[in-house]
Amino acid sequence: MPSAHAAGCLGGVESDFNGDGIRDTAIADPMATVSGRGEAGAIQIVLGGGNGVTTLSQDSPNVSDAAEAGDQFGFSLAVYDANLDGCSDIAVGMPHEDILGVKDAGLVHLVYGSTAGIGQGTPSLGFRQGIDGNMANTPEKEDWVGYSVAGGVSATGVPFLVIGAPGEDSSGFTDMGFAAYAYGVTPSVTTFHQDSPGVWNDAASGNRFGSAVAATSRHIVVGTPGAPIGSIDQAGAALAFKPSLNPDNIPQPLFGIGQNATGAGDERAETGDSFGTSVAMAPYRPSVSTTTTDSLVAVGVPNEDVGAKSDAGGVQLLQISESGSVAESQWITQDTADVEDTAETDDYFGQRVAAVNTNHGVFSTSTTMRLAVGVPGEETSADAQDSGGVQILPMLDSAGASDSWLRPGSGIPSAPAYRQYVGMSVAATGSVLYVGMPYGPALGRAVYAYSWTVASGGAPSQSWKPGGGGIPAETAAFGAVVG
Repeated sequence: MPSAHAAGCLGGVESDFNGDGIRDTAIADPMATVSGRGEAGAIQIVLGGGNGVTTLSQDSPNVSDAAEAGDQFGFSLAVYDANLDGCSDIAVGMPHEDILGVKDAGLVHLVYGSTAGIGQGTPSLGFRQGIDGNMANTPEKEDWVGYSVAGGVSATGVPFLVIGAPGEDSSGFTDMGFAAYAYGVTPSVTTFHQDSPGVWNDAASGNRFGSAVAATSRHIVVGTPGAPIGSIDQAGAALAFKPSLNPDNIPQPLFGIGQNATGAGDERAETGDSFGTSVAMAPYRPSVSTTTTDSLVAVGVPNEDVGAKSDAGGVQLLQISESGSVAESQWITQDTADVEDTAETDDYFGQRVAAVNTNHGVFSTSTTMRLAVGVPGEETSADAQDSGGVQILPMLDSAGASDSWLRPGSGIPSAPAYRQYVGMSVAATGSVLYVGMPYGPALGRAVYAYSWTVASGGAPSQSWKPGGGGIPAETAAFGAVVG
């Protein structure tokens, strides 16, 4: 089907790659075969309004380099307007890209939208380490540049991109991790980590700083799931920054936090909790403010033990104020009062999180501030182990006051099956919750879109499947990431 394009980028719409004023959807399959090269990776750009599908890969025009086996183009992605032209652009993480012969050093491609289509105007911009790159340090084996990405436009109107590289070795530490901050229409790049001036806690081997990143126009949060808290190994932490440079030429550090630093709920950091495995943020407008000055943060703790139930999982909610201070708002598990279902061993509640403010024009409430929590280890039945599910909860007030469930066979129109791992792919826009199903039986692979007010077992408003609507039939992990 031919693609339709607007005469000019209209702007104002999330994920609008061709600028026609209709929301588009980017669906990644990082394990896809491209030009006969296994696991090279591709992204299907589904244009809104039934206007066609564009396949984006490293073999696409205006995307530098070429598709190679094992690159996993689309392992992570972020959608934002990087050049402020009104068309959405997409940053594509490829942590398994080899750089100058260095295995899995990693790369991020910024591919620009235009009225002619995604990748049809300005050539892509690559972010990588090395003398021929634009990031500090040299590429090393398994740096995993692009393992996570988050983008946005700051409150002062500057577009920015945060790139996580959790495998970076630095300061004498293995897998310490770092993040890159690219800012401006013609991006300048700086890097920061836990050995940077003023950044909380200590750099250490295995911290994996940059495993997860999230951003709003006012704040950045970086997940560091391997960080020790005191003498407790791999307890994990989350660190916050402002999307503006300080005199040390890094995003201004605000605070760092782990479970032993929180003020209520489960205060015990434990070995292997992995606090910060996932992070999500949404702009928050307090009742005393005329704008969305604050941010609400969800930090996933999938390896948290709940009572005697190991790896049942939990989610810590935080509020970052305009001044940069932090307050704990809620600690949530499936055993939290009135929350539907019960915590069970190996549920991994919080393996993925997505957060949203559905209405920036009003004071934020439990109706407008919503959270989706992936629970990939949830079991529907004995013969459908790890079929998974997604739990939707309010980010304000009582977590159990308006929660709902989506599971295979109940809200997700695919029969429960062994190791579907539903909940490994969740994404948010202001109006839509996306649930990807890249794993399990091939017939079940799909991406579903839901209203944020969907009731337990409610039907999706839209769906995308391989072989339908112009999407290629041959896929491997279709829907692993959605934007």
